[in-house]
Amino acid sequence: MATFVLEIGSEEVPSRFLPTEEQELETRFTAALRENALEHGRIRALSTPRRAILVVEDLNPVQTEREEIVAGPPVRVAYDADGKPTRALEGFLRTNGCTPDEVFRQDTPKGEYVAVRKRIGGAAAGDLLAEICPAVITALPFAKRMRWGANHVAYARPLRWIVALLDGDVVPFELGPVASGRETFGHRIHGRGPFSVKEARDLLPLLTEKGGITPLPADRRAVIVRGGDEQAAAVGGKVLWKDSLLREVEGLTEHPVPLLGDFDASYLEVPREVLLTSMESHQKSFGVEGADGALLPHFLTVLNLTPEDMGLVKRGWERVLRARLEDARFFWHADLRDTFDHWLEKLDHVIFIGRLGSMGEKTRRLERLCRHLAETVADGKVSPDDAARAGRLSKADLVSGMVGEFDTLQGVMGGIYAERKGESPVVARALREQYLPAGPETPLPGSLGGALLSLADKADTLAGCFGLGMIPTGAADPNGLRRCAIGILRIVLDYGLTLDLRALFTRALELYGDRPWKLAPAEAVDKLLEFMAGRLRNYWQGRGEDTLLVDATLGAGAEDIRDAGLRLTALAAFSRENGYAEAVQTFKRVANIVRKQAGDDLRDQWDDALLQEAPEKALAATLRDLLPRLDDLRGRGDYAAALNTLLEVRPAVDAFFDGVMVMCDDDALRRNRLAMLNALGSRFARLADFAALQM
Repeated sequence: MATFVLEIGSEEVPSRFLPTEEQELETRFTAALRENALEHGRIRALSTPRRAILVVEDLNPVQTEREEIVAGPPVRVAYDADGKPTRALEGFLRTNGCTPDEVFRQDTPKGEYVAVRKRIGGAAAGDLLAEICPAVITALPFAKRMRWGANHVAYARPLRWIVALLDGDVVPFELGPVASGRETFGHRIHGRGPFSVKEARDLLPLLTEKGGITPLPADRRAVIVRGGDEQAAAVGGKVLWKDSLLREVEGLTEHPVPLLGDFDASYLEVPREVLLTSMESHQKSFGVEGADGALLPHFLTVLNLTPEDMGLVKRGWERVLRARLEDARFFWHADLRDTFDHWLEKLDHVIFIGRLGSMGEKTRRLERLCRHLAETVADGKVSPDDAARAGRLSKADLVSGMVGEFDTLQGVMGGIYAERKGESPVVARALREQYLPAGPETPLPGSLGGALLSLADKADTLAGCFGLGMIPTGAADPNGLRRCAIGILRIVLDYGLTLDLRALFTRALELYGDRPWKLAPAEAVDKLLEFMAGRLRNYWQGRGEDTLLVDATLGAGAEDIRDAGLRLTALAAFSRENGYAEAVQTFKRVANIVRKQAGDDLRDQWDDALLQEAPEKALAATLRDLLPRLDDLRGRGDYAAALNTLLEVRPAVDAFFDGVMVMCDDDALRRNRLAMLNALGSRFARLADFAALQM
């Protein structure tokens, strides 16, 4: 078995491209080897800013051979009346390189056909790889691709060299101006090269020993973390490692060298969040904190070389960061001199979304919507005044100097300024948490006040956009409405809020006042509820819930998200009970009959005087006892017990269907019997849509 290595050398590729590049390189190469019947062992892909490397171990140097039956024309077409080969058969033989003696006949569903057996495969792996490599490289997807010079090849950055070796042999191919070979390059400073790679397995050791680079991302991370922890410990602190930044930094370096820098302790008066944002976003550096959890006047950065004068480089990094921190301190003091009233006035000149008015108008709507939510769903846990104040101040920090400089701190700075300017703790925390959650897996607001503000903000955006007909289609969602919807669902489910979505969106649209809506408010709300139900379906499916149970739950309504969640939980538990399948079949029949007669003005009260058959009298007696209990259970939200009554009533319903003609000719009898079924079916229809359950 052989080893194959491919190295794609280029100008520095952005670090955010590297994980996708590694994954796609491995996935596409694995598929290509499988398609070409090349047996292999482990495949691994790795990358640095200037190279992507693929290593294939235990590769069969010869393609697997296999026999294949190739069908030709029908026998009646292949031979003439005298049994001699026709031109059709002769053409088939020429195409497949066969002789008449190799032809045999086979029966197929379409009749008798001629066929030949061919052995395919056996090609040299090197020849196949020469075709696979350029095809895979040119197909690698990047967020941005470029062409350079007069070349037609598109890649993330200009290609500089390609190493392609099968053991000791070069796999020859060309990609634009670059031909594959055995020549590689190392670090620009510590091992420039070029270096000749003798064997495929020599590439990684050569890059490490002579090229001065650390090719494996995991090894680069280990160097960064170990060195960073050691330097931070020397000043009595620990590095505030942030995984996303660590991934980015390991993708920015080939020769990582951690360096601890310092800054003046006077900058620690600026909020922690601002200091960390300055370090992380602008300098790709990490903060350092002491044993008491307070920031220390140090930062950890990662160089891509070992400098001759570490002190000189350290002073350079400190000078650059000092300029950023000086800007932050200036904005901090300037913002503290401003008032919320000043910022709220400026919000009237900031556009929200197109025809939806200004941010000032939005905060006035949020003020009223937050008060409404506090009064209707907070159960006295949040003061309506605090909720309203949070809504009014929610976007004030957008016009602050600090957020103008560090836009990722919107909301966070609002909370910090609220604390400094004397607002209540409830308001300050709500402002901090208003943009949470930012996605399906991100943290939720930690306070009910923050949850209410987040709900109001998202509901306002959804209502306004749907009113203007700006509804997401396919992958297009420029206003992040899907994210808004998921945020509402997660908050309601996590906090267990009893929230009527129809009432919420109706209220949100009313607060916009008279506007030239594209959709009538009632139509917009209907489309919003349909949209929310679709998001809820996807959310539950993503959490592993059974699709049929989800559809049955949503079929009974999803305007109250918490209620729908309780019903789904109860239905999932009920689906594991003995007799579940039989009960579903029975009540699917009930639901179908009631649905077909829905246009006949069905009643849910029956006349005992019209009961004739023993089974219908028995069912009526069962319902007289059951229906009040069922209404009580549903009213208390005890859906598990409500669903279990299906097992209790099913025998009476089955006996009713077996012994009574429901759709009889007598109109009064038919309506009376349908009324019993409707009384039962309509109650269970509020729990689940049994017609959606397939047994």
